[in-house]
Amino acid sequence: MPLVNGGKIADDSFVKLAVDTPLPESGDILVPAERFLGEADALLKRAGKIGVIWPNNRDIADLVPYLGKLATVALVFPSFRDGRAYSQARLLRERYGYRGDLRATGQVLRDQFVFMLRAGFDSFEVKKQADAEAFMQTAKRYSVFYQPTGDGRITALHRRMQLRHSEGVGT
Repeated sequence: MPLVNGGKIADDSFVKLAVDTPLPESGDILVPAERFLGEADALLKRAGKIGVIWPNNRDIADLVPYLGKLATVALVFPSFRDGRAYSQARLLRERYGYRGDLRATGQVLRDQFVFMLRAGFDSFEVKKQADAEAFMQTAKRYSVFYQPTGDGRITALHRRMQLRHSEGVGT
């Protein structure tokens, strides 16, 4: 499955492990939430980066004590109609201050890329190479937004206010 990160198709250094897959001694791993919560101490002590696959029906607050130690949080979109992972992403970025990689996985569709970026996602697992290529074009297409969100971009209103202030208008 292609991974898009930073607006480009990227190699995924993470190996996805099932709940019962033996742990490799080193290397970057992505584990399901139930395994992570059950083995957090051991997983966090091993060599390599750790990431967790967090389902959208699980309370994100359960993950908060570990956020500073996680390289990646993969939020699951089980269906294109189910947007709970958007809310989880916003909570992670805005309420809990998570600054690591936030990955969208599952039903990641090209017409939702901009919304996912705005919610704070950094990387995207897509099903088809064509979707990965489309993402790169979509990410470049929009540069100004009206609504504030989790991606940290300044809104159109704030841009105008900064421009007016720098020109000395209204002072």
